[in-house]
Parts: sequence; C-alpha cells; structure tokens
Amino acid sequence: MLEQISDYLHFNFSVEALVVLGILILLEAVLSADNAIALAAIAQELEDEKLENQALNIGLVVAYVLRIGLLLTATWVQQLWQFELLGAAYLLWLVFQHFKPKESEEEGKSSSRYNSLWQVIPVIALTDLAFSLDSVTTAIAVSNETWLVLTGATIGIIALRFMAGLFIRWLDEFVYLEDAGYITVALVGLRLFIKVVNDTLVPPEWAMIAAISLILAWGFSKRTPREISQTVEETEKPEVIDREEVGKIG
Repeated sequence: MLEQISDYLHFNFSVEALVVLGILILLEAVLSADNAIALAAIAQELEDEKLENQALNIGLVVAYVLRIGLLLTATWVQQLWQFELLGAAYLLWLVFQHFKPKESEEEGKSSSRYNSLWQVIPVIALTDLAFSLDSVTTAIAVSNETWLVLTGATIGIIALRFMAGLFIRWLDEFVYLEDAGYITVALVGLRLFIKVVNDTLVPPEWAMIAAISLILAWGFSKRTPREISQTVEETEKPEVIDREEVGKIG
C-alpha cells in the first residue's frame, strides 16, 4: 500500500514538474523575441558572418553564467531596486545609441558602433542580463523549485541563440525589423524604470506581450527593396537566357 502511494505521488510530481517546465520554456520563448532581435542587431554590427556567430556563441555563454547567477540570487536582487534601475538605464542607452544620428560614411567613417569581436561580446552578455532582470520575477513566480527554473533558463538560452541566428538573416530582409526590435527594448527598459518608481503602475505581462507582438508585426510588414529586386531578377533571368539561346539557334 505504501509503495502504491509512493508511486502515485512520484507520478504526480513528475507530471507537475513537466507541466511547470513546459510553462517556463514557453515563457522564455515568448519573452525572448525582443531580446533575440536586440542581440542579433548588436552582433550584425560586425558585418562578418563568422564573427557574428562567434559573438553570439561566446556572448550567450557568458550571458548564461550571468543569468544563472541572477536566478540563484533572485531573492536578494529583487530587494535592491538599484539593479533594475541600472538595467533600465542600460537598455534605454542602447535604444538611444541606435536611434541617434549616425556619422555619414561619406566622411570616411564607418557607421558601425562596434569594430571588434571583443567589443560585442560584453554588450551581448550585459543586454541579456538586463532583459533577465525583467523576466526573473516571472520565472520565480511560476515555480520555487530551483532545478526547474535553472532547466528552463538553460533551454531558454539555447532557444535564444537559435532565434538570434534567424533574426540576423531577417534583419537584412525586412525594412523596419531592426527599429521594431529597439522599440521593444525601449518598452522593456521603461517597464523596469516604472517598476522602480512605482510597482503598482507596471503593465501586466499580457499587455507587454500584446504590444511587442504588434510592434514585431510592423517590423515584418515590409521587405527591403534589395530583396524584392533580387527576386525579380532571379525570376526574369531564365527568360533572358532562353531568348538569347533562341536567337543563336535562329
């Protein structure tokens, strides 16, 4: 009888753990879209595919270590509003750096803000940490089990790397996507700032998700003219070749 009760409790615990883990992974995926765009935009500044991948790989390894440290000290960190204020200031600074007028390339200066791999890596790690300050409260609220939260964070960082890789390609394909990404970064930064000033004024998660979804929909609303022209050229090229071949035969 005791063995049956033990097996029943173990089964229920396993099912509950899997459900909670699934929720944590889903939250990580939903709340990481804006983070992924920001990281992709930062890595893309290197303008070299190999360096971009290295920056994301190394930067997210460092970010993972920082994220685990944040989760393990979440109870203590949540009591210090200074961390959230610094995170908000950092994210808003990133947004300012993106939207401020860039130096013209006609003057012989590159418009890129980062010139080396080792400049980008700490920026990626710190950006993910700032985003984690906003999501750690949600993760802790879902489960008090440390191993579940850490497992969700591990799977989340892997998903974030995959999403950032996709967004690097999409940033070249869609006109408004980079700006949309930084607007969502501004929303997260403002949310952190409001949380410091008056916690009761913080918008709910569903409102943030809805706003981010609308902004990203705008980001994907228009393809770059270059991509459109390439598509047209590829579709028209066979017809030109056929006409030339017909002329030779004639």
